[in-house]
Amino acid sequence: MQMIRAIFQPKEFTGRHMLFTMVAFFGVIITVNLIMARFAVTTWSGLVVPNTYVASQQFNAKAAESRDIAALGYQLEFGSDVDGLSIRFSDRRGEPALADSMVVALRRPVGTDQDRELVMVRGSDGIYRAEGQLAQGEWIATVTASNNGQTLYKRGRRFHVRADGSLLP
Repeated sequence: MQMIRAIFQPKEFTGRHMLFTMVAFFGVIITVNLIMARFAVTTWSGLVVPNTYVASQQFNAKAAESRDIAALGYQLEFGSDVDGLSIRFSDRRGEPALADSMVVALRRPVGTDQDRELVMVRGSDGIYRAEGQLAQGEWIATVTASNNGQTLYKRGRRFHVRADGSLLP
């Protein structure tokens, strides 16, 4: 019985134990905060628009333009493979639509080093294509299609590219 008591006998908690506990606790918190702060500073500048005041003054006009374009009823269907990006552009009835200019501004949700613009070319099958495989991961594409100087479609879409170049459904 005395042996059992000796095993379960509480040990003395000294000032040295408390110091070690406090240093370990705050050391972990400070280390995690420094790592997170470094990632926050080095991965994204935080800049969304160069001048927020100017952007706020243009908001209502851009919102009205967006509603007018959406009312036209054009639709896009994205595709991607090892050859590049493809877009099926159709009107509200689902029939192929004609645009004399289609530009896709591609960007990553975080960072600007892979941002680029693709000029889409209409094939004989009515599908617009641009060469160049997209890297795996998340992308945001802002598609602008126009015909005779009128903007038919302008909208952003977020999508995910798999390792083989195909899009997630």
